Amino acid sequence: MVEDNEDDRLSILPDDVLLNIVERLDIADATRTTILSRRWKQIPAMLSKVVIMAGSFEPKHTTSKLTSDDIIRFNSTMLEATRSILERRARTLYTIHLLRMQFYLGDESIFIGQTVANTIATQKVASVEFTILTKVRKNCTNNDLLTYGRQFMSFFDSCPNTFGCLARLRLENLRLGESDFPKIFSICKQLEFLFLYECDMGIKSLLEVEHPQLSELVIASGCLERVHLKWAPKLTILKFNVFRTKDDPFCLGYVPLLQTVSIINTAFSWHKMLKLSELLGKTAISNLHLNFKSEKIWVKPEGRRQLLPVFHKLRIVNLLNISEECDLSWTMFLLQGAPNLKELRVLVRDHLCEMITGERRKMCPFSKQKDKGLQWEPSTTDLKHHNLTKLSIYGRFQAEDKFVSYARSVMEAAVNLEEIKLYKSPVCWKCKHLLQEWTLEEKSYFSYKINKGMPSLVRIHFPSLGQVLS
Repeated sequence: MVEDNEDDRLSILPDDVLLNIVERLDIADATRTTILSRRWKQIPAMLSKVVIMAGSFEPKHTTSKLTSDDIIRFNSTMLEATRSILERRARTLYTIHLLRMQFYLGDESIFIGQTVANTIATQKVASVEFTILTKVRKNCTNNDLLTYGRQFMSFFDSCPNTFGCLARLRLENLRLGESDFPKIFSICKQLEFLFLYECDMGIKSLLEVEHPQLSELVIASGCLERVHLKWAPKLTILKFNVFRTKDDPFCLGYVPLLQTVSIINTAFSWHKMLKLSELLGKTAISNLHLNFKSEKIWVKPEGRRQLLPVFHKLRIVNLLNISEECDLSWTMFLLQGAPNLKELRVLVRDHLCEMITGERRKMCPFSKQKDKGLQWEPSTTDLKHHNLTKLSIYGRFQAEDKFVSYARSVMEAAVNLEEIKLYKSPVCWKCKHLLQEWTLEEKSYFSYKINKGMPSLVRIHFPSLGQVLS
């Protein structure tokens, strides 16, 4: 224990140094620092970022399932901590630039919301973020979804002032009524970021989005038939993670600032192959990220005439988790349709840690041929691209001819290509033992095979992944 005296070195540190130290700590540890010295007692009330997470003040939960008593205890402890931390600041002039709260949906949620509302009304708070968790996090039943939906709307209706000030909101496992989402959008006028995991209004329901401030929308799973972005004038990022509809998962209305579209999907045989020219409508995006989860390719190659209106501003494309069974020549349609493309990244792998395998796989309608329907013919026999400068390929490189042939095809088309980066396949924490690095022999071999006979040499790099990646 540090003695409380004038010579205490901690006590004479400048405020900005103390703040810098404490803001790196978990909020529970930051609160405990008040016992160190007289000066430290004032620091929590000066923090510009207040992050209070469910379980921060509790021992780590070790059982596989949370009980109702666990939820009550977590939320009660969090409510007490929230009141203590925020009310201690009531007489300070320091602005809270970020107030981030993560808690479980329950009866105590209302009191947490009311405490935050009082803080917003009496103090300077620049940005508020809520992440609202449910007792069952995955594989909820219909009854679970309906129960959580009713609980959330009761909480929402009790704290309209709080939700009206939110900048960021993360929700999960909610089945709401038809009028609930319009109410949420009308009350949450300051909302800039919205994440919805397994949230819908029932099987094959339609979600219509009209919001003046929303800049990023993430839809993950759920039974939505389609999301119609009717009017979102500030939307710049749209992410779709897994969709179950047989048709286009979203429809774009007035989204003039949309720049980034990310789609992740594990496709079954019945999934429609999406035409990007139709899906993206009248938008002209600059970043496109497609993740095929090592299963069927669900994008249909199109010609230059169809793609140019939506791809003429496209600069960066990521094609992730293309199955090792698939040919890569179909990806060349992107060069033909995106004349201003600068960077192309391609990840080829069968990520068994995430794939459904064995007997379970037989129960799912997966496509036997993962690249069926990907036939593509260039509109010109001499395809040339003048703006692509960087190509990155990730893979196991065991099917060496496929990777060499693909790299050479891109080199022949991209006349101003400056560099190619070849990475060994990334791994997750489950398969980190499979992480490999390039040998000198492999580097020499692939450099020679790719550049052999080409009119101009391209720099080929073999970077180390350096860390475990998902």
